[in-house]
Amino acid sequence: SGPMWAYILAHENAVPLWRSLMGPTKVFRARNSVPDSIRGAYGLTDTRNTTHGSDSPASASREIAFFFPEFNEQLWYQQEEPRLRCGPVYYDTEERVHLV
Repeated sequence: SGPMWAYILAHENAVPLWRSLMGPTKVFRARNSVPDSIRGAYGLTDTRNTTHGSDSPASASREIAFFFPEFNEQLWYQQEEPRLRCGPVYYDTEERVHLV
């Protein structure tokens, strides 16, 4: 119904951590049980709940391939991910990526 942004989140346990920040899929439940979650604060209906997150690493891989066909997940794990563990990172707003 409007603009959307897709991101690849990289973190140990990214799926459960992101799902926790989003809150329950059902907006009514989110508003009542976790009102400070993203869906609890901003969700309108169950189909307009403001955010999406994969429900498993396998789903994340499929969705990453769909939204970012040029992204090579295996290559990222081999070359980029180890570098992100080497020290402080910053966000490059022009490239829209985190860098060491």
